[in-house]
Amino acid sequence: MRIEMSNINKTFVTAKVLDNASFSLGDSEIHALMGENGAGKSTLMKILTGVYTSDPDSGEIRVDGQVVHYKHPTEAEKAGIVFIHQELNVVPDLTVEENMFLGKELHGAFGVVDKKSMRQMALETLHNLGVDIDPGEVLGRLSIGRQQMVEIAKALMVDAKVLIMDEPTAALTLAETDVLFTVIRALKAKGVSIVYISHRMEEIFALCDRITILRDGAYVGTKRISDTSMNDVVKMMIGREIGERFPKGNNVPGAVALEVSHLNKAGLIHDVSFSVRAGEVLGVSGLMGAGRTEIMHTIFGSMKLDSGEIKINGKPVTIHNPLEAKRLGIGFVTEDRKSEGLMLDFSIRENIAIANLDHISGAFGVLDKKAERALAEKGAAEFKIRSTGVEQTTGGLSGGNQQKVVFAKWVAAGPKILILDEPTRGVDIGAKKEIYGIINRLTESGVAVIMVSSELPEILGMSDRILVIHEGKAAGILERDEATEESIMILATGGKLA
Repeated sequence: MRIEMSNINKTFVTAKVLDNASFSLGDSEIHALMGENGAGKSTLMKILTGVYTSDPDSGEIRVDGQVVHYKHPTEAEKAGIVFIHQELNVVPDLTVEENMFLGKELHGAFGVVDKKSMRQMALETLHNLGVDIDPGEVLGRLSIGRQQMVEIAKALMVDAKVLIMDEPTAALTLAETDVLFTVIRALKAKGVSIVYISHRMEEIFALCDRITILRDGAYVGTKRISDTSMNDVVKMMIGREIGERFPKGNNVPGAVALEVSHLNKAGLIHDVSFSVRAGEVLGVSGLMGAGRTEIMHTIFGSMKLDSGEIKINGKPVTIHNPLEAKRLGIGFVTEDRKSEGLMLDFSIRENIAIANLDHISGAFGVLDKKAERALAEKGAAEFKIRSTGVEQTTGGLSGGNQQKVVFAKWVAAGPKILILDEPTRGVDIGAKKEIYGIINRLTESGVAVIMVSSELPEILGMSDRILVIHEGKAAGILERDEATEESIMILATGGKLA
C-alpha cells in the first residue's frame, strides 16, 4: 500500500501543530517518522487514520493514488491501516483475549460469543509474536511491556497492509524488542508497510529503510537510512548540532546518602543491598520484570517491605508512605507518568504545586497563589515545557512535555535523593539532553540520583556505578570504567563475570 500526505495543515484553537507537513510511504517499506516531542508526528498519523475526525485545514491524502478521508479509525482499519498508539488503549480489568477481541467478538450459532475460537486465535497470534502470555490472564496484572505486546498482537489479528507504530519498544525488554523486530521484518517480507515512530536512534538505523523528519509541525526532509547518520538526523530534528550525546559531569561523589540492606518482598525482592552517594548517579539496569521498579517503590514507601533496613545519611529510617519519604528528602519520578506521576485533568501549575504545598503555603497552611504561579513558571521555563502556559492541562501536552512536568515537580521540591524510573522514556533526543543536563546539575549540587533505565547506552553514559538486578536480586555492581553492554547483560540474565 502506498500513502502520500501532501501539504497537511492543522490548527487546534490558536496553536498551529502542522504546517505544510508531508509524508510518503511505499510498498513493503519500514519508514521512520521522527522529530522532537510536539513536532506533529502523532498528529499527522491521527489525521491519516481518522482519530481526528475533522478535516485537516488543508492538504491532501492519497492511498494507492486515490484521495481518501477516513472519518473514524475503524474506516482506516477496514482499509488496512492500523495505528498502535504509544499510550495503551486497553481495559485493564478485562482478560487478554477480551481486550484483543473487544468490539470484534466472534459469534457462533444463535449469536453466542464463540469463546473457544477466540481463545485459540489469541493463542496463535501471541505465539506467532513470540510471547508467552495466557489469553485468560487479566490484562492489568501484566507489566506495561507485556501489555504493549498484547496491543501489537491485537493489531496483527487484522489483515493490515500498513501498521503505524508509535514508540512500540518504549516499555519492552531487549528480548521483546528483538522479537518485535523479527515480526516487523517478517511483515515487511509479506508486503506490509510500517510507519515507525521512535526516539531511539539505534532502532531506526537497525530497522528502517527511510526516515522523514518533522520540526515544529513542518516537513524538514526525507532520506534513505543508508545515506544519512545519527548526527545528520539530530541536526534535522532540532536545527542544530547537539554535541556530546551523554554529557556526564565530572564531580566527585561525597558521603553515602542512602543505604539499603537486605530488602525483601515476597516473590519480588530477595536480599537486595546497595548504597548511593551524594553527587552520584547510580544506574540500575536489568531485564523488564526483574524487580527494579519494585525496589524503588519499597524505598519510597509506596510498597511495603517484608524486611530490610533503610538508612539516610547513616541513620536508620522507617518509611511507611510516600509522604514520609518526601519529608526525608526523597523524590520519585515514576515509570508510569500517566497513572502515577500526573493528574492529567489538572494544569501544569497544579501538578507542579502538588508536591510543593509546604513551600508555597503561608500562615495556617493557606496557599499563596502568587508563589504557586511563580514556582510553576520557573519550572516550565527551566525544563522548556512546550505549552500555551502554566494553566494548560497536562493531558493536552505531548508525552515528553508531560515527563518534563513530572521532573519539574520533583526538582522544585528540593530532594536530597532523587529516584528516576525510566526518566527519558518517550522523550525526544533534544529533551533527553536537557534532562541529562538537569541530572548533572542536581549531582553537582550534591543530590544522590538513582536512575533506572532500560536503555543501555543511557545507563553507560550517565552512571557513576551500575547496579544490575536479576530476578529480584542484586546480581552485581559495576564501576563506570568496567561496565559494558556485554557485562551488564551477562549479569542481567543470571550469568557470572569472569
